[in-house]
Amino acid sequence: MGMWWIAVVAILAHTASAAVREYNWEVEYKFRWPDCVEGMVMTVNDQFPGPTINAVAGDTIVVHLTNKLATEGLVIHWHGIRQLGSPWADGAAGVTQCAINPSETFTYNFTVDKPGTHFYHGHYGMQRSAGLYGSLIVDVAEGKREPLRYDGEFTLLLSDWWHESILSQELGLSSKPMRWIGEAQSILINGRGQFNCSIASQFSNESVPSCKFKDGDQCAPQRLHVEPNKTYRIRLASTTALASLNLAVQGHKLVVVEADGNYITPFVTDDIDIYSGESYSVLLTTDQDPSQNYWISVGVRGRKPKTPPALTVLHYVTAPSFQSPSSPPPVTPQWNDFERSKNFSKRIFAAMGTPAPPRKFNKRLILLNTQNLIDGFTKWALNNVSLAVPGTPYLGSVKYNLKGGFNRKSPPKSFSMDYDIMNPPRYRNTTKGSGIYTFPFNVTVDVILQNANVLDGNGSEIHPWHLHGHDFWVLGYGDGKFKRGTDEKTYNLKNPPLRNTVSLFPYGWTALRFVTDNPGVWFFHCHIEPHLHMGMGVVFAEGLNRIGKIPDEALGCGLTKKFLNDRNKP
Repeated sequence: MGMWWIAVVAILAHTASAAVREYNWEVEYKFRWPDCVEGMVMTVNDQFPGPTINAVAGDTIVVHLTNKLATEGLVIHWHGIRQLGSPWADGAAGVTQCAINPSETFTYNFTVDKPGTHFYHGHYGMQRSAGLYGSLIVDVAEGKREPLRYDGEFTLLLSDWWHESILSQELGLSSKPMRWIGEAQSILINGRGQFNCSIASQFSNESVPSCKFKDGDQCAPQRLHVEPNKTYRIRLASTTALASLNLAVQGHKLVVVEADGNYITPFVTDDIDIYSGESYSVLLTTDQDPSQNYWISVGVRGRKPKTPPALTVLHYVTAPSFQSPSSPPPVTPQWNDFERSKNFSKRIFAAMGTPAPPRKFNKRLILLNTQNLIDGFTKWALNNVSLAVPGTPYLGSVKYNLKGGFNRKSPPKSFSMDYDIMNPPRYRNTTKGSGIYTFPFNVTVDVILQNANVLDGNGSEIHPWHLHGHDFWVLGYGDGKFKRGTDEKTYNLKNPPLRNTVSLFPYGWTALRFVTDNPGVWFFHCHIEPHLHMGMGVVFAEGLNRIGKIPDEALGCGLTKKFLNDRNKP
């Protein structure tokens, strides 16, 4: 009886402290000047980036999302939120819901179950590239103690920006021959960047003009105003469509303390690599000359940089307000120094008290990532299958056991071990597929991501992979082809970090582990927009007999529309 009463009190206390945070959002295109050049930008309530959601762990988030786009569907994915008990609110078009049609409103209702630095973004077509994103910050629950100590905080949302519209980009990627989107024109910090001018032109070796801003200019950088001898938490998140990035603060060390909403063992670094879909918290102590200001620099990594770095200023309030730093900005590390990139990732370990992974796996997938052709169209494939998301959302098909919604045959669970990852594929063609990987509830799954050579020439790209509905343990990285029975011995089972996004490095493999304890259907895909558009993803389904009620409005398209209409007939 005593334990029962303690449980009741705990539930009542949680209910009393948790809040419902309700928002009415309208998404539409507006003309904006994110990098001092006018373009069409997706806005939320006339804001770009969209409004920041601030919540505490245990809160319920309710977003009434109205699509005011004239001709496009719309969804929003709540990146890093596990959607425990609400898989239909994950916001992945064709996987967990139908796209919201123009003039329609859809309500997302979900709980943020743990603290962390997260964000949200469009997940229909390439709408993230059009500016549909914003920050989602979850603080510790009331009465809980934040393990970090700091005096203030900032949020930096990093993105890349093109002057070509996303519809034109999508057409080019789907053309024969493919028309690649090219490198971004600008890198944005909180939606602000500068094209064809520089705020540090006096230090440039090229004849780049100095930026001239007027009051209210949308592309003027937002400075970070700090006091001397204080510690600040800087929350970083990357919504880039293509670029891997590196951030450095001139003259200051960074202490990395959080990755993808999970505390990690703190470590000190001069700069931080951040890939699309990742988020971090770093602590910065303002211990430099208080009469000076300092550059914050964000440059491109992993691709030959044709995009200039983004810059803003760390402004000590004791220094003249608009005084420029007296020396050049930090220089981004060599773009193709992949050993440096790997070494940074290998320094990330879970904080003490983080749950350890199960010692053994029940199921394993080994996914070979390749570039191929389908009837002359360039595609990306996993185990020689390029994902084609069907018109009926997977969640509706599996919930109502609809026939014809997708191919019920599972895609291949591995690939031929004689595949030469160091050279272009021997067989250049692949096939489209809509099959999914189905797992029982509460089993341990290992996924080995294997990188390979691109279709033509010599080269292998970095791919940041993001899993919806879960955090996973990153067990390890390796060079070359994964060797079963050998490379498992190198796994870190003691303190691997929990992440929701992980990098697959050129010509290498990455191993991750998760438990299928969240009934639903979950996307697992490369977070680079054009790569996903070209088929680089798979779908996991788990605990299908435990999926709860799904709102009818999430599934009003494809085969589920007819099913729901027939079911609801009097």
